[in-house]
Amino acid sequence: MILEINPRHPEPRKIQKIVEVLANGGIIAYPTDTYYGIGCDLFNKASIERIYLMKRRSPQQPFSFICNDLKNISEYAQVTNYAYKTMKRLLPGPYTFVLEGSRLVPKIMLTKRQTVGIRVPDNPICLAIVQELGHPIISTSATNPETNQILASPQEIKEILGHTLDLIVDGGNVSGKPSSVISLIDDSPEVLRVGNGDVSVFQV
Repeated sequence: MILEINPRHPEPRKIQKIVEVLANGGIIAYPTDTYYGIGCDLFNKASIERIYLMKRRSPQQPFSFICNDLKNISEYAQVTNYAYKTMKRLLPGPYTFVLEGSRLVPKIMLTKRQTVGIRVPDNPICLAIVQELGHPIISTSATNPETNQILASPQEIKEILGHTLDLIVDGGNVSGKPSSVISLIDDSPEVLRVGNGDVSVFQV
């Protein structure tokens, strides 16, 4: 249930094991550069629906997802020159960027405005998972559905969510602060949430 993995140099065979779980429709908990995330394969609708139920969240509020680099982002979102330069400066890092989704993004992951939230965390484990899987994974914080409190450690996640997960990836301690959320729609940057990561460049 809990798979310990080297946080700096994730072992390839363990990454393969995690990806097998995802490819078979599994749901995992995994470390990022902010919180532990809950995720599944972006293209597995049934697994995404399971996460909505687990989080007690409305499908009107789609989850963000993790790409492994800027090239990967440009497959799933409309990336202007301005957006590219901005993200190149800040990623990988603790930011979620809101962009217009591309046709590749499943409808269940788009907002009414056809936008998506995309992350490239500064965490070798989740980037290796996405790279090995070949496409993005869902990203939503691991929380207690009763209290909405963040679950900070793999042990806590096992206690509260273990029965709903197929695998918990233990990559040690993470920062425990949320990502900053920045909309880059129409090249008009707007800070939607101040979290980890410097947002002063976007604030007038």
